[in-house]
Amino acid sequence: MAKILFVLTSADHWTLNDGTKHPTGFWAEEFAAPYEAFTSAGHEVVIASPGAVAPPVDRGSLSADANGGQEAADRVAAILDGATELKNPIDLATVNPADYDAVYYPGGHGPMEDLVVNTDSARVLTETLSSGKPLAIVCHGPAALLATAQGGESPFRGYAITAFTNSEEIQAGLADKAPWLLQDRLDELGVTFDEGTPWSPNVVVDRNLYTGQNPASSAPLAQRVLKVL
Repeated sequence: MAKILFVLTSADHWTLNDGTKHPTGFWAEEFAAPYEAFTSAGHEVVIASPGAVAPPVDRGSLSADANGGQEAADRVAAILDGATELKNPIDLATVNPADYDAVYYPGGHGPMEDLVVNTDSARVLTETLSSGKPLAIVCHGPAALLATAQGGESPFRGYAITAFTNSEEIQAGLADKAPWLLQDRLDELGVTFDEGTPWSPNVVVDRNLYTGQNPASSAPLAQRVLKVL
């Protein structure tokens, strides 16, 4: 049995370029699909967040439209309700990556608010990358990579990755309000960005780094990680 660390946002909003706070959190499917895959395979999941705050879910991600129908939405909500770990996260500042066999970052716009500048997260990312253990990140989760470049060059420079694209942000209706776009910032970080078809599964693997483009990529991303655990 492997022990897998999920690093989740503590932010319940994303500050837009006009200063308004857009309600958000983590994206439900991006937590639920990997959580179900890992726990069904017998692995243990531990959740960490900044300040040990219970991670807030983006309420929009629980809607029928966001899940392809009410039945799927109800199933995702049931997985979240049954995930007792969400109610009792550990403090990200106390995490020792050596204690885990893999690390996973779900998305949602929450990481664009807090993990993007969080030094504890940057430490976890950097140490996990150098360890050779699987490091998996999906959708807006790669915003956390930007914190690894504070004061110097990011260790992720030169890696092939994917993440939520500018095209998807435009289609989602938030690009004009965003203070910055994730794809643009990742390009500036020096990664090789793989842009797939909007809203379709796209998983990129480079050494021990596994990234997924969007919510549809979270389940196939988890399956790729399961193969190496």
